[in-house]
Amino acid sequence: MAIFDKFQPLSDVHDQLKSVGQSPSSLQFDEIISPTEAVLNGRRTILLGTNNYLGLTFDQTSIDKGIEALREQGTGTTGSRIANGSYDGHKALENELAEFYGMHDAILYSTGYMANLGAIGTLAGRGDYLLIDADSHASIHDACKLSDAEVIRFRHNDPVNLAKKLERLADKPGEKLIVIESIYSMLGDTSPLKEMIAVKNKYGASLLIDEAHSLGVMGATGRGLCELAGVEKDIDFVTGTFSKSIGTIGGFLVSNVPGLDIVRLASRPYMFTASLPPSVVATARQALSRVAGATVERTRLWDNATQLYAGLKNAGFDLGPQVSPIVAIRMQDPGKAVALWNGLLDAGVYTNLALPPATPSGWFLLRSSISAAHTSQQIALAVELCAKIGRELGLIPCPATVGASVEMMNVASPRKVAKQEAEKSSDEDETAVQA
Repeated sequence: MAIFDKFQPLSDVHDQLKSVGQSPSSLQFDEIISPTEAVLNGRRTILLGTNNYLGLTFDQTSIDKGIEALREQGTGTTGSRIANGSYDGHKALENELAEFYGMHDAILYSTGYMANLGAIGTLAGRGDYLLIDADSHASIHDACKLSDAEVIRFRHNDPVNLAKKLERLADKPGEKLIVIESIYSMLGDTSPLKEMIAVKNKYGASLLIDEAHSLGVMGATGRGLCELAGVEKDIDFVTGTFSKSIGTIGGFLVSNVPGLDIVRLASRPYMFTASLPPSVVATARQALSRVAGATVERTRLWDNATQLYAGLKNAGFDLGPQVSPIVAIRMQDPGKAVALWNGLLDAGVYTNLALPPATPSGWFLLRSSISAAHTSQQIALAVELCAKIGRELGLIPCPATVGASVEMMNVASPRKVAKQEAEKSSDEDETAVQA
């Protein structure tokens, strides 16, 4: 047996994609023009799948800070902080992260993936239990493989099911760590955070939330869903990434739990991965300093998300359950999903094609992520092109007026939902847990 034979099914899927058009894995942009535009195959293309929520990848001050650090401290650290020591920027960024989140301590990782791998894989060990949402990101699943803890999955966004799982563990020794996400990356739905916390408190578990897609996006100062829901004091651990709203690369773990520093000596992804280059640290620090005051950008981001969601919903597409900067068209036919993705590429709109098993419930998804830097005209054009190609493919039945307001469709924004959740009484939370 050849060493690559086991990948034949994956190769077959890739070949099928290439046979009908382009493949997501082989796309190469000729030029990046701005946070929302690039040149692909010689054509100006709207970027509608980049996770660049605040549009900070071309922030001039961040670029200048990165260039300055590059000149003064070189291109990289050439080793981990355990082996090669920390640069001044590493500790400064950790202090700034802790201050931003109102937490005691922060630990930097080289990517958001590494942050989940390092945090979850270290915090829960042999004799402990990891309780993870069924729709968890790949980094969370991989972290579970690194840990020696027993892994228990509960139904997506279902606090009642989580409570049943914890009830069965009530008499068992060992720590119980619940792992959830704020905004789930495929469909853009948010966690019912207050209900999850009520379960956590009832059973004496700990809670880690991955705020990768909500940093900069939610909350009065952009700290995420926890801030928006008013529950930050009830959260034990937060992980996140710089590769979305911050516009660069890197990850982190922040916490108020005493003794977090020991994780540095126990976390293999921290110990055995080269630390972030000075230029990346400098750009991340500058971008992070802008997040709290980016109220105009956050408002524009949610207006843009509402416009895209409303337009596609009104056109007849089957979308995720709520308005979010992540907007996903759900399809059951893989051929039509690939054709829609290729059709949009040919028309000058780049989105993400997401296929099982990476998607919830086996859906084939055309996933978009909105930026504050998108213009209303860009979004309107994307909706128009989606509707045109969708009708041609038989995905939607007939022409429809685009640009409907979210109020017309009675769609609830997660900002409003989370605010309502934050106002619920503790008695209501307890009732929800016991139901």
